[in-house]
Amino acid sequence: MNTKRIITFGKISKDLKRETPGSTESVSSGFGTFGKKSVETNVTKMNEIRPEDEEETQNLKQVMGISGFGKKAKSFDVQEMLENITKTIKSNKSSAEQARTNEKETKSNEQSEKEKDNDADDNDEDDDLIGPPIPLELQNSTNTESTTKVKNRDNDDNDDSDEDDKESDTEEESLDGLKDKIPCTHEVTMTHGTKAVTAIAADPSGARLASGSIDYDVCFWDFAGMDSSMRSFRTLQPCENHPIKCLQYSMTGDVILVISGSAQAKVLDRDGFEKCETVKGDQYITDMACTKGHTAGLNSGCWHPFTKEEYLTCSQDSTCRIWILYRPRSHKYLIKCRAQNGVKTIPTTCGYSREGNVVACGCVDGSIQMWDHRKNFVNPSLVQRHAHTQGSEISSLNFSYLGHMLATRSCDDTMKLWDLRAFKAPVFEAKNLYSRYDTTDCMFNPDDSILITGESLNRGQTTGRILFYDTKTFDLVNEINVTNSHVIKTLWHPKLNQIFIGCGNGIVKVYYDTKKSLRGAKLCVVKTHLKQKHIEVMSTQQIITPHALPLFRQDRPKSVRKQMEKDRLDPVKSRRPDLPITSGQGGRVASSGGTLSSYVIRNLGLSKRIEDDQDPREAILKYAKEAEENPYWIAPAYKKTQPKTIFQTDEQDGASSAKKPKT
Repeated sequence: MNTKRIITFGKISKDLKRETPGSTESVSSGFGTFGKKSVETNVTKMNEIRPEDEEETQNLKQVMGISGFGKKAKSFDVQEMLENITKTIKSNKSSAEQARTNEKETKSNEQSEKEKDNDADDNDEDDDLIGPPIPLELQNSTNTESTTKVKNRDNDDNDDSDEDDKESDTEEESLDGLKDKIPCTHEVTMTHGTKAVTAIAADPSGARLASGSIDYDVCFWDFAGMDSSMRSFRTLQPCENHPIKCLQYSMTGDVILVISGSAQAKVLDRDGFEKCETVKGDQYITDMACTKGHTAGLNSGCWHPFTKEEYLTCSQDSTCRIWILYRPRSHKYLIKCRAQNGVKTIPTTCGYSREGNVVACGCVDGSIQMWDHRKNFVNPSLVQRHAHTQGSEISSLNFSYLGHMLATRSCDDTMKLWDLRAFKAPVFEAKNLYSRYDTTDCMFNPDDSILITGESLNRGQTTGRILFYDTKTFDLVNEINVTNSHVIKTLWHPKLNQIFIGCGNGIVKVYYDTKKSLRGAKLCVVKTHLKQKHIEVMSTQQIITPHALPLFRQDRPKSVRKQMEKDRLDPVKSRRPDLPITSGQGGRVASSGGTLSSYVIRNLGLSKRIEDDQDPREAILKYAKEAEENPYWIAPAYKKTQPKTIFQTDEQDGASSAKKPKT
C-alpha cells in the first residue's frame, strides 16, 4: 500500500516515495506539517460595519450616557497612500521637465535677441531700411528686455558688492558676539597689599578667593561674608619669608595648594590652617631619584583634575614630582626634565590636561614636554623643542576645556596657541606682549572661543591691559585698561562668569556683568558697610532727685565708656608702669649702690637691713617671747601630741652632767 510520509515537528522523517495524484490519505503526527496549506474549514466571515449599525451604537451611547467605549483604532488605506505617492512623484517630474524647457527657451530667446541687435547695428551704419519696418510692439518688447538685462547686470554687480559687505558684516558680527561674551560692564577693586599679586585661585563653587603676593602674604576672601568694603577675612604667611608663586584649590575646594620660593610645598584647608607639608630632599645628593623631595626652590604646581589627593610640583632642581596628599614624606613619581643634548633643564611651569592623562611642563630651554600619566615617566610622549626662545622662561601652560588646544605664555614677549593633533608648529602667535614677571599666565574662557592674557607695563606705557583673542580667527576681540601697573594673573571663573585679575600694585580687580554673571562680587557690592554702634549700658538704674538733701544725694549715672576713660587716667586702676627718670645719672639703680645686683638685693631680697656686727642668735631670740605668747606656724600643729619640752640649764657650781652619779 502506497502511504505518504511527511516531515513533522514531533517526528523527523523523510518522504521516500512520491505520492500518486489519486491518493488523498495523509498520516501526520505532532502539531504542524510542511507542504501545501490545506483548505481551512473552520472559517468565520467578518461582517462589514454598516452606517446603520453605527447610528444604533451612537443612540445607545446617548441613552446610557457613555461618552465612548475606548479609543478608536486608526485605519490606514494602503491603496490611497500609494496613489498619493505616485501623484507626488509624477508632479515632481513634470515640474523638473518644465524648468528645463524654460531654461532652453530663455537661452534661445537670448541668442535671437543678440542676432537682432547685430542686424540693427548694421542697419544704423547703412542708414537704409530693407523690408517692412519693425512693429511697435516688438520694439517695445526689445527695449524692455534690454532694460531688464541692464538691471540684471546691475543687480549682479550689487550682489557681488553685497556679498563682500555681508562677509565684512559677518566678521564684525562674530567679533561683536565674542565681545558680548566678555563680562566687563562693572568692576570692583580688592586691596591685597602694596606688592605685586603673583598668584590667584578660586574654589570650584566660586564662594572663596585666595590671593598670594611677593610680600609673603596669602589673603582669603569670602564673597558671602564680605560687604562693599571688600576686606579679606584672613591674612597669613604660610611659608614665612618666601614669595608666593602659585595657588590652586583642589577639585572639591576643601584644600588649597601653596607653592612658594621654598623647596617645600604646603597644603592648607579652607580657613588657612596647615594640613601637610612636603619633605625637603638631601641637597648633597646628585641623583634626584634618590631624594624624597625637592632640593631647590619651587616654580609651579597644580592639582589633578579628577584624583582629589594627587598634586604635581616642579622645581629648580630640574624635576617634577607627583605627590599624594596624606603621604608627604616622599613623592610618588619622579619626572626628570632633559634638554635636547641630554643635559638637565629647569621646568618653570607644569600642568595636567583636562582629562588628567597628560602631564606637561614648560622648560627654560624653550621646550614643551609631555608625558603619558598611564605609563612610566621615563621618556616624554610628545616634545616640542623650539616652542619658545631658548633661555626665556615659559610662565604659563594651559589646556583648553575640550582638550585639543594648548596655550603657552613666555617671557620672550609672545603667546602661542598649539593644536595637539598637529604639534609641529603653532596655530597662532601673538607678539610684543611684554611680560615682566615669571608667573604671567594665559587661559581660555569656558567655551574655548576666547584666549585671555595680561600685559606688563613697558617703557612709555601708563596702563596695563588685558587682551582677548579669538581662538578661531586670532583677531584681537577686546582690550581693557586695568590699572597703572602690570597685569600678572588672570582667572576667568566658569561658574561665576567673572574675571579676576592680579596687578603689580597689590590690588585684585574683579570684572563682572550684572546680567550674565552669578554671585561672587555681585553679592558684596549690594551689602553696605555698617559701623558698629557703641551701646551705652547703664550699670544700675538710679532715681535722680535733684533737690535731695546732701546726705541722700546720689551721683549722676555715668556711662561705661566715660567710666573706662576715667579709669584709664588713674595710674593705679590702669596699672601704669613706672615713668622714665629724666634727670640725674644711673637712673633708679644709682640710688641703691650703682649695680643691678645691689638694687635687687636692696629692694627685693631684703626688706630690712641687718647689720654685720649683730649676733644672729640674739636676732632670732628677739622673737622668742612673741612666738611663745602667740604661736602661729609650728606650735599649734604639735600642741596635742608633742610632750612638754625640758631645756638644760647652765650649772656653774655643780659638776658636769657626765660626772654626776646616777640616783
